[in-house]
Amino acid sequence: MFWKKLSHEEVKKQIFGALAQNHNYRGEYPALGVPGTYLDTTEFYHDAPFLKDAPFMSVMVQNPNHIGIHTLSEESVLDLFQGTQKIERDLINLVAEEVFAGEQGQQDGYVATGGTEANIQAMWVYRNFFQAEYGAKTEEIAVVYSSDSHYSMPKGANLLNLHNIILEVDEETRQITQASLESKITEAKENGVKYFIVIANLSTTMFGSVDDVDRLGDFFTTANVTFRIHVDAAYGGFIYPFTNEESTYTFQNPYITSFTSDGHKMLQTPYGTGLFLIRKGYIHHVCTEEAQYIPGKDYTLCGSRSGANAVSMWMILKIHGSEGWKYKMASLCDRTERICTRLDRMGVKYFRNPHLNIITIKSEFISPRIAKKYNLVADSYEFKPKWYKIVVMHHVRQGVLDSFLMDLEGELVSKG
Repeated sequence: MFWKKLSHEEVKKQIFGALAQNHNYRGEYPALGVPGTYLDTTEFYHDAPFLKDAPFMSVMVQNPNHIGIHTLSEESVLDLFQGTQKIERDLINLVAEEVFAGEQGQQDGYVATGGTEANIQAMWVYRNFFQAEYGAKTEEIAVVYSSDSHYSMPKGANLLNLHNIILEVDEETRQITQASLESKITEAKENGVKYFIVIANLSTTMFGSVDDVDRLGDFFTTANVTFRIHVDAAYGGFIYPFTNEESTYTFQNPYITSFTSDGHKMLQTPYGTGLFLIRKGYIHHVCTEEAQYIPGKDYTLCGSRSGANAVSMWMILKIHGSEGWKYKMASLCDRTERICTRLDRMGVKYFRNPHLNIITIKSEFISPRIAKKYNLVADSYEFKPKWYKIVVMHHVRQGVLDSFLMDLEGELVSKG
């Protein structure tokens, strides 16, 4: 894994160069058929002095449309925006090949609105793949995921009319239990399910737990069923590969076909920056043939989308470089480890994956006062919480963490 760090001036040069290749709505060449334009000049005027040093905001103001998938061809889907669409193509290739160790030019993808869309995109692709390649009926396809998985899994299954198979996890390790895996899949097969869309978590939203993807792949292979594995790395995708050199969550793993990875979590990019990555040979199963007025057609759930989102992700990765990003993620994990050491001394029970910056504490140790004061997130707001989590993000100052730990220790001591 390596990509070069760029200076701010180098980033500016590439982004403004890309914008120069895009169509200029204010230029001499007309664009009469395009149902879009630059942002409203009443509030977003294009000649604001600061824009010359603000490449991301400049892209926002010019408002390029990145509809479609830009890894299928070197040709632009809409040549009006070919400059910034090349930036998105570079982003997809960088993440697929450097972060997730894919072969050069062997992955497709796009910048989705977030992890929910990217996860549903994967389910959509695999449902259509099973139907086209195996003649599967909808009622023969199921989505398999753990009870700790993101709510986009049942949402996607509901939208696509697919069965849900929810696997139980061990309360302490947060790993899928073997008994649940065996019994639920056996029952599904007996009920006529033949095709399985398996979701592996890297990592879960509440716990930061990481599923054993090789164990899942081995199980479904031994079960002699047709399956594909999608990795929900919406949270862990931009930290885990940098903090765990032994990670098997890569495109080198033959069990893995696709990834979700959000920028608006660890990358600190704007909301609306979720990546969907998939091996080549699959995305054509969701081609919308009816989109005849789009030169490259469309393969995405969202359709039209802002090119600024892709640019923001590209900028962050390039300004840090791979080594800078490793250091930044390692620093977060170091701070997280310091908290865990203090919790251990207090006898507080918690769950944490050592390669991530999430600590989830059993609710018996957290009072409502502390939960409210420090905005801890509970595992349920409808029922009595069993867990509260801390996420050591970039905005979390050490002084606040020290204050939290002192408060917690004081309460525990007073309880005796």
